Amino acid sequence: MKKILNLLCMLLFVLVSCSGKQTAAPQERQLPVNKDNPFVINGRLKVVGTKLMNQQGKAIQLRGMSTHGLQYRGNCYNDQSLDLLTNNWGADILRISMYIQEGGYETKPEHFTQFVDELVEKCYQRGVYALIDWHMLHPGDPNANTAMAKTFFEHVSKKHAAKGNVLYEICNEPNSDKYPVTWQLIKNYAEQIIPIIRNNDPGSIVIVGTPEFASRPDHVIGKTLNFNNIMYTMHFYAADQNKPSQDARMGFVQAALDGGIPVFVTEFGTQDGWGDGENDFIKSQQWLRFLADRKISWVNWNFSDSPRSGAAWKTGTCPDGPWTDDNLKEAGKWIRTQLSSPPDNWK
Repeated sequence: MKKILNLLCMLLFVLVSCSGKQTAAPQERQLPVNKDNPFVINGRLKVVGTKLMNQQGKAIQLRGMSTHGLQYRGNCYNDQSLDLLTNNWGADILRISMYIQEGGYETKPEHFTQFVDELVEKCYQRGVYALIDWHMLHPGDPNANTAMAKTFFEHVSKKHAAKGNVLYEICNEPNSDKYPVTWQLIKNYAEQIIPIIRNNDPGSIVIVGTPEFASRPDHVIGKTLNFNNIMYTMHFYAADQNKPSQDARMGFVQAALDGGIPVFVTEFGTQDGWGDGENDFIKSQQWLRFLADRKISWVNWNFSDSPRSGAAWKTGTCPDGPWTDDNLKEAGKWIRTQLSSPPDNWK
């Protein structure tokens, strides 16, 4: 027994002596156990040309769902519902939609920051990507929220940098409330926020909103941001009858690609622009074929039980379910099929 104690003391002495005052280099978090999950397979992403590329240098398309506003339907995102979304539905990415106004971040910054942190961790544990959405809507000029955005993105980029599964959407839908919110105004905002993220998380993907409710990536042609791994948004609602037409909107995306602009559809719906009304699954399917042919990633609005038709679940499903087909709306059944058909082919 005495010999064993002496041996243990010697080992302890060696460990302490070797540690000295040296500081270990920062290391990335351990990957989730399930090796078949999207993030485990694809790893940290990068932008090459107009394509989103995985760690093997292969162009990929991510497909996933957005939360509703966390202040509205935050009780929809628990372990049971997220397991269903990632394991059963096959979502590759969750867009964490944190409103700034409308009862969101500005009312309880600490609460909503913690909520986002928790959901990012849940995504990491499930091996899927997390898209942190700074969901500014009113006012439509992102510069109105710059001070808060600096605080928020300093925190999340520092806290989650080691994970590697986080993408940052720094302004949801720039739009014209009182004056035209041009690309130059958005660019001015982005040039203040992106360096903060890059300082903490230098290799991450940052997605920047575009004018006219994030529908004009073509406005960026010839005026891109001078940073690596930047993408630009396209939002559409397939049943929206307002001009420009859906075909014209597809043209905006194609023009952007032709101009060297990488596009990410961070929000779309099968209904009207409010995420409500009748579903147009035919036009939605045309859109998804268009995006698949060009390997443009997309996120659908939304995985919640909001009363509007664009929510996947019938009202009253959250938080306890049951998460069954009987509780899915038509839009929910349709988008579940799109997430898994065709299946991901990264292997």
